[in-house]
Amino acid sequence: MKKLIVFDLDGTLAVSKSPLDEEMSKLLGELLGVAKVSIISGGNWPQFEKQVLSNLPSDDSRKNLFLLPTCGTKFYKYESDWTELYSEDFTREDKEKIINSFKQVMTSTGYKEKKVWGDIIEDRGSQITFSALGQQAPIEEKKKWDPDFSRRKKMKALLDTLIPEFSVSLGGTTSIDVTKPGIDKAYGIRKLRDTLGISIQDMIFIGDALFPGGNDHPATETGVVTIQVRDPQESKRVIEAIIACLEG
Repeated sequence: MKKLIVFDLDGTLAVSKSPLDEEMSKLLGELLGVAKVSIISGGNWPQFEKQVLSNLPSDDSRKNLFLLPTCGTKFYKYESDWTELYSEDFTREDKEKIINSFKQVMTSTGYKEKKVWGDIIEDRGSQITFSALGQQAPIEEKKKWDPDFSRRKKMKALLDTLIPEFSVSLGGTTSIDVTKPGIDKAYGIRKLRDTLGISIQDMIFIGDALFPGGNDHPATETGVVTIQVRDPQESKRVIEAIIACLEG
């Protein structure tokens, strides 16, 4: 059986920007008791604290949990507290170019919404994230904005021509993430391999955006075994099956 179970967060373990629900928290707690677990997501560290850590037991099982915010551009492990091992931050010039490119694409596509909830473009240090309706938009509004990813695929195509030196990927329900080239979930998986000494063949990656252009898709390039899920409810059934195999 595999030694490390790697998850996406939004759309896989939790509804976008929302905490783990009670059942998911319980299942992840059980999984941490029998295996090493990692979560790679476009969210920044404070989002991980809110969505994940506040809903898991504060015990030694956290030593089996490895967190990679902003699509793997940061890496946290637990010792006596959570420690950041690295952060692949942008330069000021890089940030300005990416933010200006987002603004240009919003204007050219007409995808600049009049009603938003919070910042549309967020500087996460090692990642710049566009959220069409703002960072605090209600989930029901977000689900309606781009359910088939068509709007964001159009924006990505334009961004790829404006900032070809960076990596552009689609995540969550309304988001587009930009990172340094080669720094994505494939990079995060390789960092897990190098840091933990676990081969990629001994990992499973579970995510809801494994399709081309999705921010989980780079994981497929590593050769890791992948499981596509529709939503957190399906992820729960997958976790139950993994726990049963490991305990059996």
